[in-house]
Amino acid sequence: MNHPFTASTCHGPALFGPAGRRGFMRLGLAGFASLTLPQVLRLKSLAAAPDADQRERTAVILVWKPGGCSHIDTYDPKPESGSEYRGPFGLIDTAIPGMQFTELLPLQAQIADRFTVLRSMRQTAAGHPAGSMQMLSGDPDTRDKPRPKYPDWMSITSYLRGQQQPRNNPLPSYIGINPPTEYNGPAYLGDAWSPFTVSGDPSQPNFTIPNIGVSGEGEVSRIDRRSTLRQRLDNLDRTFDRLGELNALDQFEQQAMTLLTSEQTKLAFDLEQEDAATRDRYGRNSWGQQLLMARRLVEAGVDVVTTSLRGPLCGRVNNWDDHAVNHHVFEALQFRAHVYDQAVSALIEDIYQRGLHQRVLVVVTGEFGRTPKISHAASTGAGNASAPAGTQQPGRDHWPRAFSNIWAGGNIRTGGFIGATDRRGEDSIERICSAEDFLATIYHHLGIDSANTVIEDFNGRPTPIVNGGRPIRELMRQG
Repeated sequence: MNHPFTASTCHGPALFGPAGRRGFMRLGLAGFASLTLPQVLRLKSLAAAPDADQRERTAVILVWKPGGCSHIDTYDPKPESGSEYRGPFGLIDTAIPGMQFTELLPLQAQIADRFTVLRSMRQTAAGHPAGSMQMLSGDPDTRDKPRPKYPDWMSITSYLRGQQQPRNNPLPSYIGINPPTEYNGPAYLGDAWSPFTVSGDPSQPNFTIPNIGVSGEGEVSRIDRRSTLRQRLDNLDRTFDRLGELNALDQFEQQAMTLLTSEQTKLAFDLEQEDAATRDRYGRNSWGQQLLMARRLVEAGVDVVTTSLRGPLCGRVNNWDDHAVNHHVFEALQFRAHVYDQAVSALIEDIYQRGLHQRVLVVVTGEFGRTPKISHAASTGAGNASAPAGTQQPGRDHWPRAFSNIWAGGNIRTGGFIGATDRRGEDSIERICSAEDFLATIYHHLGIDSANTVIEDFNGRPTPIVNGGRPIRELMRQG
């Protein structure tokens, strides 16, 4: 059961106004169990509807491929495109008659009836910052900016759901596991609506999450003694609190204490609670265990989980940006393919096997595709999937005119593909979908009326959360 947001103007919280107030309050929080203000404010995402049945509350897992994945070497192969375009990979049949992937994705091919491939994505920005901002916030600007102008859909979801009454779940509603944060964020909503961020490699035996599920009477008592923020502020002139900021800080302090001391939060993040076969199925590596943790968190009631597939498993430059100067594109794809294929297929299978597929939507995408025409350039350095510096090697460059992403769960129609690109994969030509359509579809699943919901920006101007765009109807089940 979704909880739709009707046409409304949502007012940004006064707590996150001028930077001076934020700086002041950060000083007041410095002693609170070593948490900075942004860290504590992130815990605001505990807010949600108390009467929402956790089993019915919709959620989204976003799996982000930073740098952009080559669509024609994965989900949209073009075997007749010619040697200047075609990669070296053979084709394999999928579980859907007539739909083929490249040989890099055998596990996903076997469960292709569990997801839908959208082959006709298009956006208009060729740079990583602007492309990411289009896909995650709907910013139509094609210029690369150092920081986002508009809040991303994840922060907006956290904010809108946070306007409802608090629930009893101690977990934050928005969590990022090594999330995409370089070119997105809450913008004018303020840092309170950023994700609770989990960093590091969850496959490592020494992996821990600070400030979660503190145990032991001594430790809890120590935190309790250090959590007297309101008492420390009592001597301040109350005229400072014209906007009710200190009352808000009391709420955040209480939420922080819950997160710090709740056994439920500790268990939700604890991958040791999974049996060995499940952990093996996802892959005993950072990507596999990130996606397993994502599944555990939505199962425990988190609304939005984002995770980014980057780092050493990508190859030398730690992302999917397979220019010839960075990577030998085909060696890079082979290098990361098995881990990627295993982790994503395990997540999708798990969502269905555990009965989460009605309410949990899984979206796997990057900001754009890669050029169908192969380029060649000298490598800038040796490493995984890259020859020694100076060696000529093939690459593919940025390509926003056509790319693919995959959708699973979310009670959507699965099994097959939507849209098409031309014979070389250069342009989306059938059922073209924009970044705004992408966002409207996610909001639709979350019960948010993106066509009629606005939020006031820094200047008090009502700003649409998506400027146009419609949910992708082919993904929707009738009735």
